[in-house]
Formats: sequence, C-alpha cells, structure tokens
Amino acid sequence: MVETTHTSGGWPSVFEPFRTMGRQVADWFAPASEASVDAASYRVVLELPGVEDKDIEVSVHDGVLTVKGEKKSSREETGETWYFSERQYGAFSRSFRLPPDADAGKVGADLKDGVLTITVAKSAPEAPAARKIAVKKG
Repeated sequence: MVETTHTSGGWPSVFEPFRTMGRQVADWFAPASEASVDAASYRVVLELPGVEDKDIEVSVHDGVLTVKGEKKSSREETGETWYFSERQYGAFSRSFRLPPDADAGKVGADLKDGVLTITVAKSAPEAPAARKIAVKKG
C-alpha cells in the first residue's frame, strides 16, 4: 500500500502525474526482458533490436547482473508526397539480483538477431565438511 499525504489546495494534485515521469521515460528506454532457470543455470533474455554487441556491457558485481548499452536505431521512408523518419537513441540499464547459488565467474552472453541471452551457471552445492564433535562430560 502506498500512502500519500493529503494537503489543502489544488496545486499538489496538479503536479502528481509528473512525480514519476523520469521513471516512465527510463522504463521506455529499458529493454524488455525475461528470466528463467533450469537445473544447471539461470538465463536472462533481453530484446535489443538494432543494438550492436560493441554497444552492450554485461557485468556482475556483488551478486547483481547489470546490462548497460545504448540504442542507436533509425528508420527513414520517403515517397512522392510524404516523408517519415523514426529514431530511437538513448542509454539503457537493467539490473537483476542473482540468487546465492549463481556462479558469477561463469557468465556467458550471446547476441543473435537482436536478442541478448545471458547464462549464469549455478555453483555446485558444497558438501558439508565432515567433522568430529567433542562430547563433554557434564
């Protein structure tokens, strides 16, 4: 539940839609993604149409997988009596907290047909070390 403070007057309610505008713009540039898991690894897939591999940075730091990059795409159409141009430019960043059993040393990234697939291997479960426990006489 989100709590808001009620104030008198009309000005605060007028500006309410603009409070989250920065986040909405950032979300527009953020690529769509999906995450999945199987027995051996975690997989994160991001849609990056028109983005080249040299414009993508994948990193893992303190258990967080981060994908940064920049969209630089444009489309231009012309005709006898019309002209149309669309461009999308801007930096994006997506971060994903990895589970404790993810092996940050075994991360792979593959870009194919505008889809980036990142695979993070699961670490082998550690077997508990055998140890002797001294029994104290009470």
